[in-house]
Amino acid sequence: MAVEIVTKDDLAEFKNSLIKELSELFGNRKPKEQREWLKTYEVMALLDISKSTLHQLRINGTLAYTRIGHCVYYKYNDIRELMEKNKTQNPPLRNVKGHNRFSFP
Repeated sequence: MAVEIVTKDDLAEFKNSLIKELSELFGNRKPKEQREWLKTYEVMALLDISKSTLHQLRINGTLAYTRIGHCVYYKYNDIRELMEKNKTQNPPLRNVKGHNRFSFP
């Protein structure tokens, strides 16, 4: 049985070679494009809402949808527009003597 000695230089060369190969494998991937139409479970996960909340958004006309058979689809851009439309800015807190944002009236 032959014995081979591995030096630090050998390990460094191996490391550089491995990093180069991995970056070639994973570095050339294009970012995943967002699909135009999303299913109910995807919208629920995206917005972190329940099925009944999504149903309410649908029936009160807040969020447009398309139904094909039993599947309901939502346009990704409609969801983004809804988020932008409902974006709010918190008003600055006033310094009222004896009150802060954690005190209750």
